[in-house]
Amino acid sequence: MNSMLNDLRFCIHTFGCQMNKHDSERVVGMLEALGSLQVQTIEEADLVIFMTCCVREAADVRLRGQVNSMKNIPVRPGSPTGKRHVAIGGCIGQRDGEKLVQELPNVDIVFGTMNLSALPRLIADAIGQEKAQVEVLEKSLEFPTSLPSHREKNWSAWLPITIGCNNFCTYCIVPYVRGREKSRPLEDIAKEARGLVLSGAKEITLLGQNVNSYGRDLYGDARFAQVLDAVHESGIRYLRFATSHPKDLNDEVIERIGSLERVAPALHLAVQSGSDRILKAMNRRYTAEHYLGLVEKVRKARPDIALSTDIIVGFPGETEEDFQATYDLVKTVGYTQVFTFIYSPREGTPAAKMPNDTPREVIQDRFDRLREIVECKAWEANRRDQDAEIEVLVESVNRKDPQAVSGRSPKNQNVHVTLPAGQNPAELVGSVVSARVADARPWFLRAEYTGLVER
Repeated sequence: MNSMLNDLRFCIHTFGCQMNKHDSERVVGMLEALGSLQVQTIEEADLVIFMTCCVREAADVRLRGQVNSMKNIPVRPGSPTGKRHVAIGGCIGQRDGEKLVQELPNVDIVFGTMNLSALPRLIADAIGQEKAQVEVLEKSLEFPTSLPSHREKNWSAWLPITIGCNNFCTYCIVPYVRGREKSRPLEDIAKEARGLVLSGAKEITLLGQNVNSYGRDLYGDARFAQVLDAVHESGIRYLRFATSHPKDLNDEVIERIGSLERVAPALHLAVQSGSDRILKAMNRRYTAEHYLGLVEKVRKARPDIALSTDIIVGFPGETEEDFQATYDLVKTVGYTQVFTFIYSPREGTPAAKMPNDTPREVIQDRFDRLREIVECKAWEANRRDQDAEIEVLVESVNRKDPQAVSGRSPKNQNVHVTLPAGQNPAELVGSVVSARVADARPWFLRAEYTGLVER
């Protein structure tokens, strides 16, 4: 197997959530350990890997379009395989399995969310046997953190604490393609966090479909607050986590958000709808009143907290009254960022069978109105930082201004920082800098460099 993968050139395209991004880092780590070389374009690659998401219909359409378009791209000169192989993994791979090979004849390998470690073997078999290889398991072989990893950014690391989901929201396919919730032992999480800090990470993001329910399967009760304590002790500069389910955000966790200085002042708390009737139909198991109570508690514990959320517009049966309740909730909370989606049915979920006769133009009008208030409130939230001095974790040289860098603030705001003449932007990538906010816009801040905080 090693000889077949040695010097193989591959590129990877990742769709969807942070867990998919983490899985992609594991795939890259496995293949590089076997001698394969990661490249950036399809034209350079002998193998193209798609790590997919099936939460939204657009991801399905995008995948099929990209796979079909590859038929017209010539194989690179000198390719050791004589053809360009295509692999599909992630949630669409888990969901569709053999069906993908039937629908997309140029697909050679399909694997799921439960068997990342099988990919090198499947690639070798596809090359050696010259026939498609499909392997999708119903139960996980291992926790993905047992596999090698190649971090996309050395200064930023994903740290999964759970995989799978037990919530079964009626619109969501995740429990069916990621399996039941499974937690890692707390001591393993703490050990990995310490290792990430020693390897240069300045930011750790704890991952799970529902981080707040961490530990129920291992310890009988939720222990996410203890995870925050343990990772905080690693000395990481910024500690983030995603995603939090409102029904499981308890007072113990809220207290840690307020008291642990390395927990970043940013919380993603998905509300999905402001209508109690729709929340019940979604099986979210909380009310708008309960959600707003959580917001009040979090802001009392951490007054500078930046809140973000997810909202679905056009869920089956949504009325104008239901939508207005969502609109009013957004106006009340004042999020810094909202990920808004028009509902798309996912085959296999209960919501896909619910009648939905609201005209598309009505749903689009609601979506547009929601987007307007979201932008208004985001701009209002960012303006509070006008003239403030903030920290920025630099992620890249700015694409439009060669004398500027781009990164994120502790509140997870996008920040473009203008540097003084003579300062080399490339040298600051991966560093923490201080900057004074000169212009606050809805989706980003412009700031002026004031100094280096940490190299």
